[in-house]
Amino acid sequence: MFDEHLVREGKTENTRLAFASDLRLFAGRVGDARSVGGIRRSDLREFLTWMAEHRDEPCSAKTYARRVTTLKVFFSWLFLSGAIPEDPAAPLVHRRARAPLPLVLSDGEVASLLTAAWKIARHTEAPDPRPLLLVRLLLDTGLKKGELARLDVSDIARESQPPSLLVRYESASMANKQRRVTFSEIALGVLDRYQARYRPTGRLFDCTPRNLEYVLADLVSASGLPEKTSFETLRWTSALRGHRAGVGEDVLRERLGLSPITWAETRLKLELLAASVGPAIVVGEYFEQPLEDS
Repeated sequence: MFDEHLVREGKTENTRLAFASDLRLFAGRVGDARSVGGIRRSDLREFLTWMAEHRDEPCSAKTYARRVTTLKVFFSWLFLSGAIPEDPAAPLVHRRARAPLPLVLSDGEVASLLTAAWKIARHTEAPDPRPLLLVRLLLDTGLKKGELARLDVSDIARESQPPSLLVRYESASMANKQRRVTFSEIALGVLDRYQARYRPTGRLFDCTPRNLEYVLADLVSASGLPEKTSFETLRWTSALRGHRAGVGEDVLRERLGLSPITWAETRLKLELLAASVGPAIVVGEYFEQPLEDS
């Protein structure tokens, strides 16, 4: 059942195998006959101390951190599902250096990216609104690359206020990540121009995810931004924009399609990022110029 829970959370096979191995090691230490309801905080601390200081096989900082995560995820799942009356792993603390914060774009870099995309859409020999639509949707919604690539024209609700799109998943195990996400009227105007140019009838972006990577990479180069700027960069930038603008936690978590457990770590990173970049220069839209005919 725990593995099924991990599948629903979108964990990879490697992660699930590692979690299963960690739990077997823990069970072997505390005794296979112990019921999960009988495990106390002291049992978890004893296990971690043994693993870090007394076990014959050395335990790297990375492995130690993963095993702490395994215990926290496992016992949190048991507690939230009502199998145990309290979560003994809740007070556990990772004994590791904090991972580097994700790359995000500054307000000025976002403006540069949107300006470059707008110029491609209006002031080139072959105007193309696709790069601008790509960036606008990423910044407005925080979608992952795969989610964006799967969007269908029928998923767009342009008449709603504000306009919105439906993020779908074909796999039943990922149904909990299906959600409706709003986007700006500015992006809707770009979408109109894009549909007039490309006339999509199925997928909104009638190309592979790799081709979308090329579109973004070319735009990043034209903007003079760091080469490592990626879809993930724009997803985190979108999340940070929402956080700085005061979007409610539940709304932002739903927008990003995150579980409560994953959101806890994401929220901490957003708080650290917000503290490092300071207050927003412009709250809300960074580039308000609509895509209109001359």
